[in-house]
Amino acid sequence: MGAFALAILAPMKPSALALLLPLTLLLACASRGVTRPEPEWRPLFPEEGVPTGWRVTAWKDLALAPPEGSQWVVEDGVLTSRGARGTWLVSEAEYGDLELEYEFLLGPRGNSGLALRTPPAGDPAFDGLEMQMADLRYNPEARPSELTGGLYRALAPLEQVYRPESWNRVRLRLEGSRIHCRLNGTLILDHDLAEQLTIVQRHDGTDCLPLADRPRRGHLGFQELSRGGDHVRIRGARIRVLD
Repeated sequence: MGAFALAILAPMKPSALALLLPLTLLLACASRGVTRPEPEWRPLFPEEGVPTGWRVTAWKDLALAPPEGSQWVVEDGVLTSRGARGTWLVSEAEYGDLELEYEFLLGPRGNSGLALRTPPAGDPAFDGLEMQMADLRYNPEARPSELTGGLYRALAPLEQVYRPESWNRVRLRLEGSRIHCRLNGTLILDHDLAEQLTIVQRHDGTDCLPLADRPRRGHLGFQELSRGGDHVRIRGARIRVLD
């Protein structure tokens, strides 16, 4: 019998066995193609009433108080706002890489937005990311990047497939510097934010950071800025955290 075979048959010390077993299990898992399970989806607004874990702010700056009497509430599974226009509903939690799904409905002069990776102060459109949700009737002179599916003033959607006064379905994925979004099943954003170096202007005419330099982690939010007494409605909102 060869020396190698004798070595295998020889009794192992407990310490050597303790080191060998984890390695054996790891190699076995790798050979079978075992991968980490996908993160689970969870609803953003699982309960009726005023959402917990969220705060209401002014639309111009998340550090400012909202108009008096404004409120966001979930009724029959649909999130909407009450009172004066010009607010954000902002998560207390911060997120980086994620997948997000929801449906939204706007009135004839509706205007809303989805805030992503935004800091706790400032305007999400310029200090974080804001994907616009707006009807052209809100602003007939809006640029393509200021309409539904655009990253406000920075990136226009690849195709405009917004359905006025109907439910629209969003599925968005943010991972590292990549953003991928489908609206009503059509791809509207598929970009590497690290390559987006164009400087855009704030509402006051001053420059803000290009998308490449925006935060990679921050808060999530929904905006209400509609005219004509209508309020945005959100349903089926759920999230899957990837980091």
